Amino acid sequence: MTSALILCAALMLIFLGMPVAFAIGISGTAFFLLPTTVLPDSTAVQRIVAASQSFPLLAVPLFILLGNLMNRAGITPRLIDLAMTLAGWMRGGLAQSTLILSALMGGISGSAVADAAMQARVLGKPMTDEGYDPGFTGALLSVGGLITATLPPSLGLILYGYLGEVSIGRLFIAGIVPGVLLTIALMATTWGISVQRDYKPSRTDFPSLSEVGRGLYRSFWAVIFPIWLLVGIRFGFFTPSEAGAFAVLYALIVGGLIYRELTFRSLYDALLESARDIGMIMLIILFSGVFGFVITFERVPQTITEFSLSAVESPTVLLFAISGFLLGLGMLIEATVLVMLLTPILVPVITAAGIDPVHFGLIMMTLVTFGGMTPPVGVSMFTVCGILNASYVGYSLRLIPFACAVMLVVGAMILFPNLVLFLPALVM
Repeated sequence: MTSALILCAALMLIFLGMPVAFAIGISGTAFFLLPTTVLPDSTAVQRIVAASQSFPLLAVPLFILLGNLMNRAGITPRLIDLAMTLAGWMRGGLAQSTLILSALMGGISGSAVADAAMQARVLGKPMTDEGYDPGFTGALLSVGGLITATLPPSLGLILYGYLGEVSIGRLFIAGIVPGVLLTIALMATTWGISVQRDYKPSRTDFPSLSEVGRGLYRSFWAVIFPIWLLVGIRFGFFTPSEAGAFAVLYALIVGGLIYRELTFRSLYDALLESARDIGMIMLIILFSGVFGFVITFERVPQTITEFSLSAVESPTVLLFAISGFLLGLGMLIEATVLVMLLTPILVPVITAAGIDPVHFGLIMMTLVTFGGMTPPVGVSMFTVCGILNASYVGYSLRLIPFACAVMLVVGAMILFPNLVLFLPALVM
């Protein structure tokens, strides 16, 4: 009962507009001030400090810095050219290119909102100038960022792995197939809409091998990076945390010495922006240490596990039920917050039901990230609509076919676990 009040207090403070970190911290700390609590008040401070003492957690600030460095290292224009070469011949060529770009950027930016914002600034106006509906443009650019929720190095997967004590290396490798499936499903949906609305290809001919080769040559250092990342983790050259340090060094070398576009000024801007992002996320992580301790101390995971296993016998039905719950919450609460709040609760539940936590992690990250692209309070929705000056109503209507495509992929992931698990089982 007490833990339910603590959770409701956190959600209420978030809905009232309080910064997420403080909403979680205040509600979690309030537990230790209750007269019924047997633990000393100092436990709250100890749990905040303990949350920072984690080597795997180093991956979070390192990959945030990586994304900001890559965006200023001359990578993005080269990837845009490659995406246009690969997809410009299709119906709705420019729209299709944005999805290819999302897949290419997934291994670099690691953030769905960052990817959507970058593409809206770079490609939003060219799309509307070519006659694409602003609502469709915003919906496409927003939902394209969903691909980054699964492809390594997804920040959400890093946080899920840290909080749920799940192998981050296996999560990275498991995310490849769902990321590819999402790309294919969204491209097929875009093709159908383009045929219906008569959106033209951006080029008249199919790309030649020499054109593709030139595009790959120009963007080689960007395209090869995720491969090096996964190979290094798989063969034990570095842990996911050490991979973040390697990736930052890689970005500095590529941007400063190979492309020579990473100036001292752009490096300063990347460091400043990263400091802001890292401060916000790390504050949430630290305060979530108190909240997670309260949830565990009150035996919430065990209670939910006992109820779930007695009420639902089929793991597949349980996954569908939890997925609906996650999708609904994702429409109201930011994805990072949900990962922080729910991972310590749900991982023991699904593990007790015989569900692989890697399988569940990919489903969870896809759903809570997609929630940020939907009304009423989607962060990606507000971001792209603000940049494009698009109507929220028009955006919401144009999002419907893409939402159906995403749900189809998630349904396939639930019904066929090997779509997610066969690659880590093969590689690891």
